[in-house]
Amino acid sequence: MGLGASSVVLAQTSAPEALLQMQQAARKGDQKTLAALLPATAGHPLEVWAQYWELKARLGQASSQEVEDFLQRWRGSYLEDRLRNDWLLLLGQRRDWAEFARLHADFRMQDDKQLRCYDLAIATIEGNAPADASAQVKTLWLDQPARDDGCTYAASELFAANQLDAATVWQRARLGAERNQLATVSKAVTIAAPQHTAALAGLMKSPQTFLQAKTPPPAQLATLALIRLAATQPEQAVELLKASWSKTLSSEQRHAVWGVAGKVAARKLSDDALTYFAQVQKLTDLDDDTLGWLARSALRAGRWQRVQDAIAAMGPAAQQDNTWIYWRAYALRQANPQDATAQTLLRSIAGVDDFYAQLALEDLGQAITPPPEPQPPSAEEMARAQANPGLQRALQAIALGLRAEGVREWNYTTNLHEPGGMNDRDLLAAAQLACQAQVWDRCINTSERTRSLTSWRQRYPMPFHDEVIARAGDIDLDPAYVYGLIRQESRFIMDARSVVGASGLMQVMPATAKWTAKKIGMTDFTPGMINQHDVNITIGTAYLKLALDDFQGSMVLAAAGYNAGPGRPRNWRNGPVLDAAIWAENVPFNETRDYVKKVLANTTNYAAFISGQPQSLRQRLGKVGPKETALAYNKDLP
Repeated sequence: MGLGASSVVLAQTSAPEALLQMQQAARKGDQKTLAALLPATAGHPLEVWAQYWELKARLGQASSQEVEDFLQRWRGSYLEDRLRNDWLLLLGQRRDWAEFARLHADFRMQDDKQLRCYDLAIATIEGNAPADASAQVKTLWLDQPARDDGCTYAASELFAANQLDAATVWQRARLGAERNQLATVSKAVTIAAPQHTAALAGLMKSPQTFLQAKTPPPAQLATLALIRLAATQPEQAVELLKASWSKTLSSEQRHAVWGVAGKVAARKLSDDALTYFAQVQKLTDLDDDTLGWLARSALRAGRWQRVQDAIAAMGPAAQQDNTWIYWRAYALRQANPQDATAQTLLRSIAGVDDFYAQLALEDLGQAITPPPEPQPPSAEEMARAQANPGLQRALQAIALGLRAEGVREWNYTTNLHEPGGMNDRDLLAAAQLACQAQVWDRCINTSERTRSLTSWRQRYPMPFHDEVIARAGDIDLDPAYVYGLIRQESRFIMDARSVVGASGLMQVMPATAKWTAKKIGMTDFTPGMINQHDVNITIGTAYLKLALDDFQGSMVLAAAGYNAGPGRPRNWRNGPVLDAAIWAENVPFNETRDYVKKVLANTTNYAAFISGQPQSLRQRLGKVGPKETALAYNKDLP
C-alpha cells in the first residue's frame, strides 16, 4: 500500500517540481528517486537534464547502448557533450582504449585535461605519440588535482617508455608534499620508485621524525620531507637543511626546499623570504607559482633587478600574463622611466579591461575612459539569439531555480568557437538576451568574451540604479565603489549565497548583517530579510562605509577587509609604505588578492561610466602603510 501511495504522489508531481527534486537527488546520487521522477519530465523543455541526471547516477552500470542512445537523441546539445565527457572518463579508468578512441573524436569541448592525457597515453602505447607528448603531459599533470587518473596514467606510460624524465615525476611528488596530498605523492613515487611508497605515510605525518631516523632516508625522500616541513614550519626546515642535508641533496633538490620556504615566508610578508630565495642559484629550478612569490617579495622590498630575474625565469605562459608583463615594465622603469622595452610592454597590455591594463594605460599618460559603444544588436541578431535552443534552455533552467545547470548550458553555448559558433555580434546579442531577462552574470560574462567589440552597458550594468545612488549619497559613499564591489561579489544575483554563508547582492554574512542592522538602527531586521535587495543594499553599503572609515578612506584596504575580514588587512599593512598596487599584489590570499584588484578596476570603470569623465585608478589606490599610532581601529567591526 505504501508503494502504491508513493507512486500516486510521484505521478501527480509536475515537471518543474520533478526537475527540482531530481536536481537534489542527483547531488545525492539517489538513483531510485531519479528513476521514479523521470517520467514526470517527459516533453518538458528541460527533459534532457532529467535524462542526464538519471543516466549519470548509474553510469557505472549502464550499457554502451544506453549511452549511445542518449548521445544520439540529444546530439548537438551541451548534455550530449557532457555525458560523452563523463563516459570517456569512465572508459579511460577502465582502459577501454578502442571505445575511448571511437568516441573521443566527437568530443567538442576538448577542455578536460584527463581526457587529453588519456589520448596521449593511447598514442604512446600505440607508438605514435607526438614529439612533444612528454612536454604536454608534464604541463597537464603538474596542474592536476590529487584525484587525477588520466595524467598519472599517461605519465606512467611515458616514463616506462623512457619519454618522461624522473625529475618531472619527483616534481609532481614535491607539489603533493607541499600541499599535504598523500595520494598525489604516492601515485608519483609509485611511478619512479615504487619501493619507497610504504614510507610515505610516515613521511607526510611527521616529516621531522622521518628526517631524524637512525638510518637516513634517500635524498629524494628527504627532499619530500623537508618540503612538507617547510610548508608549515619554514624556519625548522631551513635549520635541518643547513645542519644535516645541505651536502646530501643535489642543488636542484636544495633549491626546491629553499623555494617552498621562501614562498611560505613571502605569504607571511616576512623579510626572511628574500633571504631564503637568495639560496637558489638557478631560478629555473623553481615553478611559476614560487617564482611569483619571489617577484612579489622583491617588489615589496624594492629589489627591481630581482623582480626582473624572477619573471625571466618563469615559463612562457606566465611571462605573458598581464600581471608579470606589467611588473616587468614597472621594474625596468625604476632605472629609466623612458626605457624602450618597458614602453613596449606597457603598450602591449594597456586598456580598460582589467587592473593591470588600466595601470599600464595610466603609466603611458592616458586616462581611463569608456570605449565607443558598438551598435546594439539588430532585430535579426536578437531573433537568432532568442531561437538558440541552448540559450533558451539555459534561461528556462535559471528561471526555474536550476541556476548551476543553466549557467553551464549557457557557457557551453556561447563558448563554442568552431564553425557555426558565435562571433562578436552573436555574443553581444546573447548578452543582451541575458540582460533583458535580468540574468546579469551571464550578461556580463558573455559580453566580456567579445574580442573586437566592447559594450560597457553590458559589462557594467547598474541594476537598482536609483536605490544604490540614493543610498550611497545618504552615507557619503562613492556609488561607483558600491557597484564595483557588487559586480565582483555577486554579479547582481540577488539570491547568491557563498559557501561560507554570505548572502545577496553584497554577499553579507549573517552575523555581519545582524551587527550592522543594529548599528544603523534597523530595529525590525530579521535574518530572512537579507536577500531582499533593498535591505541587502542598505546593510551592505553601511558596512562598507564603516570599513572604509576604519581604514581612513583607503578603498584598497576596505575592499580587502570586506572580503577577508578587517583584522587581516590591519596586519598585512604593517611594514613599509608601499604603492597600493604593490601592496595588493602581495596580499597573501589568492582570492582576496584577485578580489581587491577587480573591485578597484570595476570601480574605476563605473566612475568613468557614471560621470562621463576620465578617471584614474592610481588616484584610488594611493599608498598603503602602517596605521598612525594616534588613530584607533573600530574593534567591534566584524
